[in-house]
Amino acid sequence: MTDEQQDEQFYRDTESVAFPKLDDHQLSLLEPLGKRRVLKRGELLFKAGQRDVGLAIVLRGGLEAFEQRDGVEQILGTAHERDFLGDVAMLQGTSVLATARVTSDETEILHVPATELRRAFAELPGVSETIVKALIMRRKRLRRDREFAGLRVLAAAGTREGSQLDDFLDKNRIPHRLIEFESEQGQALSKRLHLTTRDLPALITPAGAPLRRPSLREVAQVAGLLRPLAFEDQSEIMSDLTIVGAGPAGLAAAVYAASEGLHTVVLESYAPGGQAGSSSLIENFFGFPTGISGGDLTWLAQLQAYRFGAKFSTPAQALSLDYYATDEYRTCLQVEGCSAVLRAKAVLIATGADYRRLDAEAREQFENMGVYYAATAMEGQLCRNETVIVVGSGNSAGQAAMYLSEGAAKVLLVIRGKDLSKMSSYLSRRVQVQKNIEILYQTQIRKMFGGKKLEQIELENTQTGERRQVRTPAVFSMIGAKPCTEWLPQEIERDDKGFIKTGVSVAEAPAWQANKHQPSPLETSLPGIFAAGDVRSGSVKRCAAAVGEGGMAIAGVQLRLASSS
Repeated sequence: MTDEQQDEQFYRDTESVAFPKLDDHQLSLLEPLGKRRVLKRGELLFKAGQRDVGLAIVLRGGLEAFEQRDGVEQILGTAHERDFLGDVAMLQGTSVLATARVTSDETEILHVPATELRRAFAELPGVSETIVKALIMRRKRLRRDREFAGLRVLAAAGTREGSQLDDFLDKNRIPHRLIEFESEQGQALSKRLHLTTRDLPALITPAGAPLRRPSLREVAQVAGLLRPLAFEDQSEIMSDLTIVGAGPAGLAAAVYAASEGLHTVVLESYAPGGQAGSSSLIENFFGFPTGISGGDLTWLAQLQAYRFGAKFSTPAQALSLDYYATDEYRTCLQVEGCSAVLRAKAVLIATGADYRRLDAEAREQFENMGVYYAATAMEGQLCRNETVIVVGSGNSAGQAAMYLSEGAAKVLLVIRGKDLSKMSSYLSRRVQVQKNIEILYQTQIRKMFGGKKLEQIELENTQTGERRQVRTPAVFSMIGAKPCTEWLPQEIERDDKGFIKTGVSVAEAPAWQANKHQPSPLETSLPGIFAAGDVRSGSVKRCAAAVGEGGMAIAGVQLRLASSS
């Protein structure tokens, strides 16, 4: 079956989920939340790029959603009686991807505003299940659509800046296309928009306007990822719980906290998912017998948190934390790009850990141009029919090697030690029997070579001293990470490797000596501040363990808030 035939089969199989009709009971539940409107042919309901758009349910007449690109319209969907027009952006509050207009002489709709829609998602399961499943499926169909463009990144072939924008949008699940400046399409686009190489990379917005050499924050603003935490006249923002980091622990905590009614703010410095989000396939996660990609797992978790009312801001890095033990809102966070102070009754630190860098000559030159820290579909395309290198001996390395072996001619798994004892046994057995995976024990990368992109590496067997060179376009580094704790005050105690200490190991800390309570298992040396996931000392470095800790942390948060009230 060709790719096109597989796509057609997928669209047929998912049609009923993506485009359900609402029944009388569902309409009756939504009616009090919305307002009826009568529209005339050609009227626009919303435009691509708008945020916080509500849901439009057709009572009579018709609507259509379309993308306008370079003067050409592509119809993305139509809606008639009992249909609704919407996309996942309505759940997230991000920028909508299409424009909607009236197609009949007169159309009557029930318009449910964004705030009421999110309330319905949280409180009306009889409606929310149907709508949320449809919105998710529509986004999956859209990402598979070869004609749909979404945001467009115009960049010179093989440049680090273009690859970074592509990676940022990809990991944040924003539909987009990377267009090479040198291609026929790129030349036509640059000529029409009067763009030259010094303007690259450029982001083409849904309205067709170019954003020249944008920062990640500017890209996030266009995509609607960077939500303003405060109004212009606000000097302080209040929350029950602020979660710093949206890996598995942070996302799980966001779901549980928001579902319990806590006003929850989540700060993520790059993209939700953490290291788990970069895993091509997680096969030992509870409830997924055939496995699930880390990106899909964490994206669905984020949507679940949105559904319960959690607020996300990306990229938004916490810069510092101040602590006032006697205040109700005891923590004050300074956030990148925000003039207001974010005050919280409780904080969960779930910042995870940064990837460790290979100690190889010229490695810096090839960051994101041959040296990668994730093996997803985007990176996998670069390695088809090539020899690729995976460095590491843990589960992340094993998962990457297995995934890449599907398309690569050969995978060299480079391991500093003598065995695969750090890897789960099921995975190590699979790696060892895979025909196109070769395991190189007691081996390290010493040098990297190439022009703009990586072309070759030099390997050394540390036992014999023998060196050899291997041609490869990609090295995947999975050698562990160091905790992201540099921004925290000294009062939050850490172990000798920088991981945050919690529970009984901080019971003798000064703040707890002066407190009548004992720290809960995931509470730090400062009461009301918690740590979960890879950043915590003694945590099990597994996705499921991080999810469990995220949920467990919220039990501690509720206990602390109750004792403080």
